[in-house]
Amino acid sequence: MKIVNFGSLNIDYTFHVEEIVRPGQTVDSTGEQRFPGGKGLNQSLAVARAGSEVYHAGLIGEDGAFLKELLEKDGVDCRFVRQVEEGTGKAFIQVDACGQNCIVLSGGANRKNTRAFCDQVLDFFAAGDILLLQNEINEIRYLMERADEKGLTVVLNPSPMNEEVTACDLSRVDFFIMNEDEGRMITGREDSKEILAEMERRFPQAKVVLTLGEKGSVYAHRGERLHQGIYPVEAVDTTGAGDTFTGYLLAHMVKGDPMEICLERAAKASALAVTKAGAALAIPYASQLL
Repeated sequence: MKIVNFGSLNIDYTFHVEEIVRPGQTVDSTGEQRFPGGKGLNQSLAVARAGSEVYHAGLIGEDGAFLKELLEKDGVDCRFVRQVEEGTGKAFIQVDACGQNCIVLSGGANRKNTRAFCDQVLDFFAAGDILLLQNEINEIRYLMERADEKGLTVVLNPSPMNEEVTACDLSRVDFFIMNEDEGRMITGREDSKEILAEMERRFPQAKVVLTLGEKGSVYAHRGERLHQGIYPVEAVDTTGAGDTFTGYLLAHMVKGDPMEICLERAAKASALAVTKAGAALAIPYASQLL
């Protein structure tokens, strides 16, 4: 069983501020840093650092060569990371004194995927393999359809949530990993229990993990419910917490671990991740969880 993560590769520019800037306001940052990032890159690193094999597919510009080098250093197979003329995708991130963040994306090369490239990637994989998708690239609808037709297991982290996700045939998704806001936008429900019930009604074949911030996370499938609490830490930067959670969860799933263990490892990893600055560089290795 192979995992292919067809996802974004970004250069993150992080600005540290006392408070997230409000409309019409100009503030001085207390520091600026450049980090490797992108939800795709972060999740591939998390899978690899958790000890599972993963292929990454995506596009970078000439300025993004160091992103591919970082992935390869951690053992990610990058045969499907290609360079194009467009500049690498970028994220402009504000991080406040409490570690909370807000992000502005510039898609760049991430939005230059062609269907021919999608086909080339998916042709390397077969029924039973896993396709991991987020929503920072173009052509996710096509990727989802082709993967489903080939018998791949489709795992979707619908972030950032927008009309491109809702335009997809989500019945093709086998596993949703999402937060409450994303769950509300898909289902129209507010309460977490109602979100999960509506997801089961609409997508009875799919497994769902709903992350609940300080309340932890819940796994739901065919009436089964498993709750995982958080591990309280002093947050420095929460930017990569969700990506770390997703990568670790998937890595332990493919190892065949029970879902209780998958959720526990994901919770521990995401807790460690927020104690350091930067998304990709803060993702822990499996040995650190122990």
